[in-house]
Amino acid sequence: MTTPGSPSKELAFATKADDRPTPRPGFVLDVDRSTPPILFHHGEGFRLEKLPAERSRVVYGPEAKPGLRHPDLAIEYALDNPIDQDPLATQLYAGMKLTIAFDDVSLPLPQMAGPDVRQRVIEAVLDRAAAAGVDDVHLIAALGLHRRMTESELRHAVGDRVYDAFAPEGNLYNHDAEDPEGMVELGTTRHDEPVSINRRVAESDLLVYVNINAVSMDGGWKSTATGLTGYSSLRHHHNPETLEATKSLNDRHNSALHTSIWRQGEVIKEHGPNIFHIETTINTNAFGYDGPLSMLQKREWEWNSRDRMKFMGMQAGLKAMTTRAKRKAFMDWRSPYEMTSVQAGDVDKVHEITLEKVLEQHITPLEGQSDIVTFGLPYTSPYSVHSIMNPVVVMCWGLGYMFNFYRGKPVVREGGVIIMTHPTPNEFHPVHHPSYIDFFEQVLPDTTDPAEMAVKYEQKFAEDEWYKHLYRTSYAYHGVHPFYAWYWGAHALKHVGAVIIVGGDPVAVRRLGFKPASTMMDALEMASDVVGPQPTLTHLHNPPVVMADVT
Repeated sequence: MTTPGSPSKELAFATKADDRPTPRPGFVLDVDRSTPPILFHHGEGFRLEKLPAERSRVVYGPEAKPGLRHPDLAIEYALDNPIDQDPLATQLYAGMKLTIAFDDVSLPLPQMAGPDVRQRVIEAVLDRAAAAGVDDVHLIAALGLHRRMTESELRHAVGDRVYDAFAPEGNLYNHDAEDPEGMVELGTTRHDEPVSINRRVAESDLLVYVNINAVSMDGGWKSTATGLTGYSSLRHHHNPETLEATKSLNDRHNSALHTSIWRQGEVIKEHGPNIFHIETTINTNAFGYDGPLSMLQKREWEWNSRDRMKFMGMQAGLKAMTTRAKRKAFMDWRSPYEMTSVQAGDVDKVHEITLEKVLEQHITPLEGQSDIVTFGLPYTSPYSVHSIMNPVVVMCWGLGYMFNFYRGKPVVREGGVIIMTHPTPNEFHPVHHPSYIDFFEQVLPDTTDPAEMAVKYEQKFAEDEWYKHLYRTSYAYHGVHPFYAWYWGAHALKHVGAVIIVGGDPVAVRRLGFKPASTMMDALEMASDVVGPQPTLTHLHNPPVVMADVT
């Protein structure tokens, strides 16, 4: 039943379906001799690569779904008609302690053009809180062990009005997992995993969590149980054993990581605050339907003369720019994503609907595995927003994220080869990634084995007081974070026979334990030494984001 005063469901969830042609589903192209060169991201640039005919295929994701025509009305409806909970307004009252937590700067990628979905939702929640006379309200960026968000990043996420109303009073801030007075342990799971959480959150009468789901890996209990916790809890699932056993980070119900997180969620549900969980999904319109980068989202054989001219002009411009200038230009890009759904209420039931919506946008059926999988890595990742894609982040983005864009079975067969394109500079952001520098210089020369480095080095980095100080007071990732980035690729490291990076700095690539190649042709010859002659190849095209449903 619709809450009195709430918009109708039909109006709230009307889409812009009539504004554009019906989006096409995902598609698998079998490459033949007439197939044009295929687009690969290459850091702050792009490559066009001719793939071997008759034994290559390209997996394209579904085109961007139409967004909601009235996103603010959809949010109003979700708050007033939640799933298995009372309307939000009825849960708010004068004298209560209300905390609103929200996803940090690591998503979506690229950043969303304003107003950000988080801003829209938070403003609607605060309007209801004000109407109910709630005075004690805190807003917390749910960082986990990520770096703190800057003022400009917080302003982008929540909007100037919210920032100016709460930040000066100290009521809008970043989660601090190393604050000894700011964390509390709620209990342990049935597997003896301790569950710690932000003290303000634990002591609140209600936690409202505001999420953006860009991929199926995120959301659900992963929001609260990773974003608002610390090392003592995270280490029980962010470890080599769990991540090696996680057969796809994007397949929640077959993920050892998510299984552990959901156990921790049970403890939060029993011993933590009441939670009103809000999840949103967005489409894959990262580079626009028109404009200077729109051709990146098209299938290459559909590029017209204007698209080709735009691409050639962009390539010429990038060639003339310094790396620093290119990074800034790309980091300043704001994607015209559109919200495709919003649901609120019970964490588990909300998330199941969210997963359906996300998978509708990303899934492309794919028959069988191949000897080689290829993908291009872009200029940004969850751990390099407004930063530098250092070699460790390159490894994480390729083997942790891109490799895991599958359901069922990996795109590449066991013992196969990953070929990815990226400059892989031997360069680190000194403010964001101080522990990454030491990890690269101290740990990787000794071992690239996740299990071995966990035993020999993890605790030292996790407990280092200087790293903790930088995490708490500067804008540095936690000391243990480069280990987590490396563990993210643990399944891929065990699964494949070799990793080749095309166009990467040879010294940096070899330090990662991978093989450098100057050209795609060289990489394919090197891969043949591992998997045999005339190997089959699958390219995961990006953009748009695609998740292969491998049978």
